[in-house]
Amino acid sequence: MLSNEEAEDLLCDWRGFWAREDQLPMPGAWQTLVLLGGRGAGKTRAGAEWVRAIACGLWDEWGPPKKRIALVGPTLDEARSVMVEGVSGLLAIHDEAWRPKYEPSKRLLTWPNGAIAQIYSAEEPDSLRGPQFDAAWCDEIAKWKHPDAVWDMLQFGLRLGDHPRTLATTTPRPIPLVKRLLGDPRTEVRRAPTAANAAHLAKSFLIEMERRFGGTKLGRQELDAEVISDDPDGLFQRDVIEALRVKEAPDLIRVVIAVDPPAGKTKRSNACGIVCAGLGNDGRVYVLDDATVKGLTPARWAAKIVGLYHARRADRVVAEVNQGGAMVEAVLREVDKDMAYSAVHATRGKAVRAEPVAALYEQGRVSHVGAFPALEDEMCTLIGEGASPDRLDALVWAVWELVLKPGRMGPRVWVG
Repeated sequence: MLSNEEAEDLLCDWRGFWAREDQLPMPGAWQTLVLLGGRGAGKTRAGAEWVRAIACGLWDEWGPPKKRIALVGPTLDEARSVMVEGVSGLLAIHDEAWRPKYEPSKRLLTWPNGAIAQIYSAEEPDSLRGPQFDAAWCDEIAKWKHPDAVWDMLQFGLRLGDHPRTLATTTPRPIPLVKRLLGDPRTEVRRAPTAANAAHLAKSFLIEMERRFGGTKLGRQELDAEVISDDPDGLFQRDVIEALRVKEAPDLIRVVIAVDPPAGKTKRSNACGIVCAGLGNDGRVYVLDDATVKGLTPARWAAKIVGLYHARRADRVVAEVNQGGAMVEAVLREVDKDMAYSAVHATRGKAVRAEPVAALYEQGRVSHVGAFPALEDEMCTLIGEGASPDRLDALVWAVWELVLKPGRMGPRVWVG
């Protein structure tokens, strides 16, 4: 019975009709609002609607429209595809009259009233050096490669208007930035579990997630939006990784790419673990890249490996061949027949192979150059016997090739 205009008004009435309480900003003079949400909990929609409201001046208590807004995503691609162009992104939630003009080449959105939002990548902290804003939406801060550096640089730019504010939306991980924000008295926190958005999610997804992860540590983090501390008995500890983290590596005397290939040959196979690490002239190992991919054919993940091999000027590619056998080398040789390649065979369980590598972390001999959230989650989170920690296995082989292989520097421990 609604007219087209009434139907459009209803669809755009986020605050009055569609939003859950846990998706709405809290009243008060907070400086940062952290929305911790499970997978599919509606974090992106909440962030985009908040930006729409402050850019268009929709909520009276927020005062006049904000004129300069920063949109910071884990990468430029994720910022564009999720925050701006996604199904719950900024372009999708506006009606025709108020939809901002989007200029992808400039990474810029401009509203009819003159308000603008600029897109930034958390991979480039210095890109936030200089610009100024009166609001910011930061998405998936727990995935950022340089979380503290990017956050701190953003704060220098939040200097316009009477009360600059930041909304941070993320699935939680116990990284220092998240802990720091949650402990700040100027921060307000909203929590939104996956189940809260069940009406908008596939029932089969909810059933499968509960079956596989219900009650587990990973499920509590990824579905219930809890900040989970590490298991004190775990092989790897986040505090140790964090204490050894560096911004850049010294001169490297050897660089390797380690590969844990997927078990099958189709796009439905497991992830292809790809980790690049180097041995510094100080005798320490530096983890440079987690380039793990999922859902690619062998030809495409081989191209990814060879591309990284040349970009990093690596000395060798090391691949576990228990699953793929000669196929792994064959697909790599199709891309680059001259690359240096070695096959390794695992004869013991992954946890056993990881123990000497964990010992090197405890001894302060391995540093991560930047942050690798997905890899570090695999290192610090056990998800059961059926798990396949592809990134971790690739990391283990990289460290093994650099310092643990018989004849290399360091302890002669065979981990195969």
